[in-house]
Amino acid sequence: QVQLIESGGGLVQAGGSLRLSCAASGRTLSSYYMGWFRQAPGKEREFVATISGSGSIKSHADSVKGRFTISRDNAKNTVYLQMNSLKPEDTAVYYCAANPSRYSSRPVGYDYWGQGTQVTVSS
Repeated sequence: QVQLIESGGGLVQAGGSLRLSCAASGRTLSSYYMGWFRQAPGKEREFVATISGSGSIKSHADSVKGRFTISRDNAKNTVYLQMNSLKPEDTAVYYCAANPSRYSSRPVGYDYWGQGTQVTVSS
């Protein structure tokens, strides 16, 4: 059974940085697309970024492009989200997810999800 465990969230001032990590266990996910999504209170879960198994293909939502960077270390079975120049509107619970088959910016298709980590950006 695959488990995804996120870490690295917290409280940060606007303009600050955080790096989220998502460690996988139970299966090697080097062939999976991995994604980051976020959900703010009262809002739908939204796409943040995704990365292919090899790491050669990356995609970021327009709202985070140029500020956030997704990466992965397959030797550690871990995916990262480097978040710079954080804004109050980035406040949300951030989830990582694993998709076994293809690129997707929608939650559908991601088979495995972590429990989420809270990111709060103060103004």
